[in-house]
Amino acid sequence: MPNAFISGTGFYAPPRVVTNDDLRTSYGLDTTHDWIVQRTGIEERRFAEEGVGSADLAVPAAEMAIKSAGLDKRDIGLLIFCTLSPEHCFPGSGVFLQRKLGFCDAGHFVPALDVRNQCSGFLYGLSVANAMVRSGTYKHVLVVGAETHSAALDLTTRGRQVASLFGDGAGAVVVSATEEQRGVRSVYLGADGRFAEVLCQKVWDITKRPFIPQNEQGIGQVSPESMFAHMDGKQVFRHAVERMVGSLMQVMAAEQLTLKDIDLFLFHQANLRINQYIQQAIGAPEEKFFNNIMRYGNTTAATLPSLMYEAEQAGKLKRGMKVAMVAFGSGFTWGSAILEW
Repeated sequence: MPNAFISGTGFYAPPRVVTNDDLRTSYGLDTTHDWIVQRTGIEERRFAEEGVGSADLAVPAAEMAIKSAGLDKRDIGLLIFCTLSPEHCFPGSGVFLQRKLGFCDAGHFVPALDVRNQCSGFLYGLSVANAMVRSGTYKHVLVVGAETHSAALDLTTRGRQVASLFGDGAGAVVVSATEEQRGVRSVYLGADGRFAEVLCQKVWDITKRPFIPQNEQGIGQVSPESMFAHMDGKQVFRHAVERMVGSLMQVMAAEQLTLKDIDLFLFHQANLRINQYIQQAIGAPEEKFFNNIMRYGNTTAATLPSLMYEAEQAGKLKRGMKVAMVAFGSGFTWGSAILEW
């Protein structure tokens, strides 16, 4: 049975930088740079322009990952697209990315799978890719996480608790087969639906008839409470710490590893304060952690692949290193993975 390793990485963020001060001066949020940094560690994020969707952001990241792997697009056997911000209710963004990458033009109708596990989406997608490659079903799987949050943020003072957290971006990896003793060693996933509404964006309610309320002209109208994301920040923080630590310990135990064995920790970039709290709680040295939330905010399914790309480019991620990845998000869902780079 082959092993599955990450043969290529890619990352793309739209060029428009939105600072914390921009949220105040351009959008009118009653906030300050210091308030946001103190609570989240975020200094700026990227916003895509109108007309740009998650599949658009994914294209350069995917092409970069394929090139980094030394492959041609026709080598990709399966496309996995992880996002909470798809272009439409349906179909999923995977087929749009497939088309934008030119797969259809080349007659390469690669299957496209969409994963909707929010901040844990990339790890869920990675677990599928790992299983597919190890089973011999595919030799190369493209896993993409891409988000266009800015189109669905309540960029007013009313929504500042959530709006200040998120940014747009895309990260991608190619998971390939190898006979070498390296790659994805273990993946651990979990979920707890009892807290599904603690962090959610309902937008529409399919149990209603019609699922979006209509006025007399038949035009759909959505209340702000349903249209925009909301969360109980204290509950999210508490559960994030508990589940991320537990998940990390679970996956390390599966590989009989201790904290000292891990060369690099890549944590989902939801809140720098959560990551710092966990780092201090488990007693791992700060230099073993790599973060980029300061520049991009929370890009949800794109955070982990973007971290891998930037860590590799910065010389922080090198061949032979043992890497621990952890994520937690809406659902609640969570996951962790051990990789040998």
